[in-house]
Amino acid sequence: MARVGHWEPARWAKAAPDGRIRADLVHDLVQALADLGRAAEGLPRRPVPRLDNDLALPDQVRVMAADLLVAGAPADVLARAAESIANTGRAL
Repeated sequence: MARVGHWEPARWAKAAPDGRIRADLVHDLVQALADLGRAAEGLPRRPVPRLDNDLALPDQVRVMAADLLVAGAPADVLARAAESIANTGRAL
């Protein structure tokens, strides 16, 4: 998230090449990581709240990624998480 951690609100609000808002793309990543973490723990999915401040998105990604590691997610789940992160980076 070093790539976007310094972004100002206006940059988060811009559309990505696919037309979606950048902040929405990253929030979708946060949700995907949260879903993978919950599945690794054998728990049902829960929606991750969309915070009012987009500047918190990099921190949310960091927390969800750390949760995956703490949950002891298997290698295939970690590979899916890495793929989701890479896909989001390309989409931005």
